[in-house]
Amino acid sequence: MFTKILIANRGEIACRIITTAHKMGIKTVALYSEADKNSKHIKMADETFFIGPPPSRQSYLMADKILEAAKATQAQAIHPGYGFLSENAGFAKLCEDQGVVFIGPKHHSISAMGDKIASKILAKQSGVNTIMGFDEALNGPDEAVEKAEKIGYPVMLKASAGGGGKGLRIAFNAQEVQTGFLSCRNEAMNSFGDDRILIEKYIESPRHIEIQILADRYGNTLYLNERECSIQRRHQKVIEEAPSAFVTPEMRRAMGQQAVQLAKAVNYQSAGTVEFVVGRDRQFYFLEMNTRLQVEHPVTESITGLDLVEWMIRIAYGEKLTISQNEVKCQGWAIECRINAEDPERQFLPSTGRLVRFQPPEATMPAASPQTQYGVRIDTGVVEGGEIPMYYDSMVAKLIVHAENRTRAIEKMRESLNAFVVRGVSTNIAFHLSILQQQDFLEGNFDTHFIAHHYPQGFKPNRFSHPDPMFLVALAAFVRRKSRERTANMSGQLPGYEVQLGQTYTVITLGEQRQYIQVTIEEPTHSPAIATIRIGSKKYEIESHSRLSHICISGKVNGQPFVAQVERHSPNTPMALLIQHYGACLEALVVSPTMADYYQYMPFKSKPDMSNFIISPMPGLLLELAVKVGQKVIAGQRIAVIEAMKMENVLYATKDAEIKVIHSQQGSTLNVDQKIIEFTS
Repeated sequence: MFTKILIANRGEIACRIITTAHKMGIKTVALYSEADKNSKHIKMADETFFIGPPPSRQSYLMADKILEAAKATQAQAIHPGYGFLSENAGFAKLCEDQGVVFIGPKHHSISAMGDKIASKILAKQSGVNTIMGFDEALNGPDEAVEKAEKIGYPVMLKASAGGGGKGLRIAFNAQEVQTGFLSCRNEAMNSFGDDRILIEKYIESPRHIEIQILADRYGNTLYLNERECSIQRRHQKVIEEAPSAFVTPEMRRAMGQQAVQLAKAVNYQSAGTVEFVVGRDRQFYFLEMNTRLQVEHPVTESITGLDLVEWMIRIAYGEKLTISQNEVKCQGWAIECRINAEDPERQFLPSTGRLVRFQPPEATMPAASPQTQYGVRIDTGVVEGGEIPMYYDSMVAKLIVHAENRTRAIEKMRESLNAFVVRGVSTNIAFHLSILQQQDFLEGNFDTHFIAHHYPQGFKPNRFSHPDPMFLVALAAFVRRKSRERTANMSGQLPGYEVQLGQTYTVITLGEQRQYIQVTIEEPTHSPAIATIRIGSKKYEIESHSRLSHICISGKVNGQPFVAQVERHSPNTPMALLIQHYGACLEALVVSPTMADYYQYMPFKSKPDMSNFIISPMPGLLLELAVKVGQKVIAGQRIAVIEAMKMENVLYATKDAEIKVIHSQQGSTLNVDQKIIEFTS
């Protein structure tokens, strides 16, 4: 077995590979850029090697530097993880030529499957179902429109070398084909250095289902069941699960056999994934093959009990698979939620900064021990106090749960998300909780349009999205009452000026729809941790022994367990409470009825008028500035492009106007809400 391997990656996946390598007794070398000098993965590794400046093109994509690092540290093999150079056939060949083992497939397999045009032709030849389309790269937007007219709308434009949702657009008419082609080409060149775009028929109401495979150099190839990856936003996976509630045993067998056929056709050796698009009639079609480890591999590990990273290393070393297809298990149900640094209230734009708090729920399933089942697993590459930089992807952590069945897995995921505390950057945790409450998700009735259908106006957490909004009000009253009790029991209070508790309070909900809700609190004498909150005809008996200084409050309400997050000082109103539960959010003041009467006379501070400005909706790099001072623009005209976390965001003029001032120059780094352009009034 190898004695030392180098991980040509960063963050969560680097930590994941190091964990398995150490389990196997293999020493590890971690690369790091200037932005990652204090990252978790370099603290876990046995050795480290500085690779360059923060931008990935100057660090993690520098093949020569990575091989130099391998030789300098005497690493025998390189594990590329996913992203970066993991599907770069040239890098894999360079490793082979220089005597360093590439822990992944051979370069010819990557080359055959990494090109979407070539892979589709090969899939057809191998007897794999494929979608109608054209097998050559498009020469420009006009040809794209011509081909689209022949195929029939809707069509899908996608980068030949694409992946991860980059360089991918759906078009329903000629104009969308024109603009989509240009965006795809730009994203493809920036992300992959290859701007070839192809076009094919888009399957409506599609599900995205993929088959995990393992193959050794001796011709043994297995399929490890399927993963359901249909919950997507911007063509990027949000929630994955294994198995799929939509796939029948017959489908699983047929899809698995076709995945194996394709792998054998390219002499595949390693872990890999064959992705299919599936129509509502359960007909499936080849989408692409990912010749690497997938982000969502933990759900497959949970149901099979197999460590995929370990098998990648063993296969690369030359070992045979020791299990047969009949021995592949499908035990229980696993779900993974990708916890990303993004702002749901700003259309999920990237959020960067320092992790002031990072407290995931307790993990009971170690990452490198998939035999430990029915629990909670956290895969992450960050620590509290660390930075989320703008140069890489937005993933903070992966939360994985495994349970006996799908219903229990969903319940366990909701419990775990409620207890997941992240502060300092915005995350999509509340969004995950909202999805997990949708009836269509609970019933397994969804496709890749699920998010667009259920959240057409985007997502904004508020108390009205909670199944029982008054519970949030009751919990606010409970916490405020317990805080007052603690103050009342403190010594040193002047006689006649002691804190008065009372039984009647007013909860003032803050935000756009301010409400004044009367609550009555009854406290049994046998336990200071219990209170009964009455709101109209509703009664909430809440019991909690959590400390008021903790963000996570756990306990029971009317006999049922709950975990919620409570902060005693909200960002907008210092004296208010911020309650978060099941993806809903309540900002509220809990005061006496007299104070509530006074509060009605408090002036409301309106937001400043920013209609004459274009401001940055996210932190990032001002990649392009398409206007100059004095220029007249019309509504809808392209003004600027901001790039962060591998995503481009194009800003357009919202009205006809003249450019008065340019506040930020092209190439500058922007903060969220920073002024870029000012128009004349």
